[in-house]
Amino acid sequence: MSDQSPPPGWTPRDPDTPDGPPAAASPGPGRTPGTRSGTRAGAQPGTVAGAKPGKKARRPRTGWRRLVPTWRMVLGTVLLLALLLGGALVAGYLLVDIPPANAAATAQSNVYLYSDGSQLARDGEVNRVNVPLSQIPRTVQRAVLAAEDRDFYSERAVDPKAMLRAAWNTATGKGTQSGSTITQQYVKNYYLGQEQTIKRKVKEFFIAIKLGREKSKDYILEGYLNTSYFGRNAYGIQAASQAYYGKDVGELTTAEGAYLATLLNSPSAFDVVSHPQGRPRALARWNYVLDGMVKKDWLPAAERATTRFPEPGKVRAAAGLSGQRGYLVEAIKDYITENEILDDKTLAEGGYRITTTIDRRRQNAFVEAVDDQMVAKLDPQKRKADRVVRAGGVSIDPATGKVVALYGGIDYTKQYVNNATRHDYQVASTFKPFVFAAAVENGSRTQDGRRITPYTIYNGDNRRPVVGGRIRFAPENEGQISYGNITVNTATDLSVNAVYAQMAVDVGTLKVKETAVALGIPENTPNFEPVPAMALGTLQASVLDMTQAYATLADHGRRTPYTFLEKITKEDDTIALPERTPTQAVSREAADTTTSMLVSVVDNGTGTAALAAGHPAAGKTGTGELDRSAWFAAYTPDLVTVVAMMGQDPDTGGLESLYNALGESRIGGGGYPARIWAAYTKTALEGTDPVDFDLELQPGASQPPPPPSFEPFPPQEPTPGDGTPTPSGRPTRPTRPTPPGGQNQGGQDNGGRNQGGQDNGGRNQGGQDNGGTTQGEQGGTSTGTQAGTTQGTQGAAAGADAGAGAAAGATGGPRPPSAFLE
Repeated sequence: MSDQSPPPGWTPRDPDTPDGPPAAASPGPGRTPGTRSGTRAGAQPGTVAGAKPGKKARRPRTGWRRLVPTWRMVLGTVLLLALLLGGALVAGYLLVDIPPANAAATAQSNVYLYSDGSQLARDGEVNRVNVPLSQIPRTVQRAVLAAEDRDFYSERAVDPKAMLRAAWNTATGKGTQSGSTITQQYVKNYYLGQEQTIKRKVKEFFIAIKLGREKSKDYILEGYLNTSYFGRNAYGIQAASQAYYGKDVGELTTAEGAYLATLLNSPSAFDVVSHPQGRPRALARWNYVLDGMVKKDWLPAAERATTRFPEPGKVRAAAGLSGQRGYLVEAIKDYITENEILDDKTLAEGGYRITTTIDRRRQNAFVEAVDDQMVAKLDPQKRKADRVVRAGGVSIDPATGKVVALYGGIDYTKQYVNNATRHDYQVASTFKPFVFAAAVENGSRTQDGRRITPYTIYNGDNRRPVVGGRIRFAPENEGQISYGNITVNTATDLSVNAVYAQMAVDVGTLKVKETAVALGIPENTPNFEPVPAMALGTLQASVLDMTQAYATLADHGRRTPYTFLEKITKEDDTIALPERTPTQAVSREAADTTTSMLVSVVDNGTGTAALAAGHPAAGKTGTGELDRSAWFAAYTPDLVTVVAMMGQDPDTGGLESLYNALGESRIGGGGYPARIWAAYTKTALEGTDPVDFDLELQPGASQPPPPPSFEPFPPQEPTPGDGTPTPSGRPTRPTRPTPPGGQNQGGQDNGGRNQGGQDNGGRNQGGQDNGGTTQGEQGGTSTGTQAGTTQGTQGAAAGADAGAGAAAGATGGPRPPSAFLE
């Protein structure tokens, strides 16, 4: 075998080193002193063999640097994406054709069903009349452009920047925005649909580009004005002009055109007639439109300064929505849009089958109760005051939150404003239970440190200044009555304003508001200010809102958001409904203790008319300022119903007093509203056994107070209106006459049945007396005359026989020494 070793004197060559002149010998094999391994002898240190002298070699990428793309990779990726995007745009433009008109452009109806599947209503055919652009006044055209797309004539068919901005605002919670040009909106209205899907948006994008290249701007604007939805079932500017102003589009003024342009943003919410609570937002949008016209030099500033808001006409409902159907459909539509299940325009496309929670039997029972107890007794020909009478009501199953019945008014085609959902009447003393619930929930104490329970003593004197508040407030009691020292329970029975105004300050007005919101009152309710007067119910919550809050009390403090919907379908698709997870709004102890006092209101106080329902009930009466509203909010363990009477001028829509309506000088919550409630509840619960309340009370709520050691101050004869004070300079409320035979001010004496007030913590029924004579036990003896007048023994009156014949014979103990009771 031959020797493969190199000849003597030959330096071994590194196989990775290119051929070159032989290197000088080095101390080590193949190495040169001062050089790095792998370099040729004579190469500069720090350079790779074969590299040009003076140029550093690129080091290998190691560690985290290996994960960072090079600029060549970034550039290549960008170019590739640009090519792909450009190819997709070209392909989309070529593949997407302009389709025929969609189904919404040719008309469909929505079908509304009762909970049992029978038909409730059909919302009618689409109202549309197309007109050429030449018949639409230039100022009306420009008003629409100012509202929706001010650069329409100078911009392209699509605006990518606006689309990206709208997507970002939507994603970051700044509100849902379309970012669409008028061209895109027209494509959506006429060719596609309102569904919010990526597929639809992609189609809209390409069709808009193609339409913008093939059609003129005037053609697109004309199509947009003839296909847009303006509310009131009106599609197109001509139908809208007739629906809101009863005239052809060519007769519209600039102000009227600006209002119709305003409606494009939110047709339902901005109808100031059917949704008066939306007026501030509608006016703000209307001003935005006019100001935009001035900025674009389409409207002289001087003319803008003199422009006044043009009030639209009354709603003319379709014949198929007469009676209660229109009110129900309107309330259900509002629920769908406010909960973002579908938007106005999508719902207006039609084709939806909407199964509601409305129980047909209970709905009919509600209508019959209002007709029998109130409507049948109205005589507007003889009594002018009867013209202003309105009524609204809502009934909810507290365990499920389902709205089972709703009364919106006498007839949707005659009284178009839904009295069950409007927000322009004070809730009055029906708010007081929320003050007490807040006291228990927060473990509140009086100014001198006593815990607030149903048996805590407060001073109930008329015009007694509230102590501890930042605002000076000395509320009047109904009838200007001074009650002296009374328990919270008795103050609730008799709806004493002085006690509850002080309690609101003791609890903290912010805490009271927080509790009311937790129970179900919307935080943005008009006049919902955290001040002492809130205890008297100065806020303007709707009947529906109040029913939600009372349903939370009825379900032991557990709030289940109300709903009108069982299911929504369209062809084979089922629309997702919002989650309604129950939450514990307040503790069971707070809710149940409040309920225990409201039971006493029905048994002993201003709500005794509710006893006619034949079921244990808890409730509260309320009468608004100047008797403009009268409320009864009450519940059994398994049904919650709120009924309100309201005064409204049928011509102007202004709020009016109910004085002298139905032949009575005063209308209180314990009168007609309570009787309607009892008649409805009796029928609605027909066939079910009466169920007692299962209550868990706060410590001390079930213990009797010590026997009183003094007689209370003799009150004046009270009236049960329990409203807010009458401001100076306003009409004085009429005095309610005393009914004969012992029936004291709407209270139930019926020949003498008179609850004798509270003694030792319980209800003390003061025997029956056919002539109206009432005797209470241990709380001060009172003797009634034949006219029902209560006289006190031992020189002092025994009680305040105020709204329901509830003698205040046992009102708490001696006056505490604290200053706030002086």
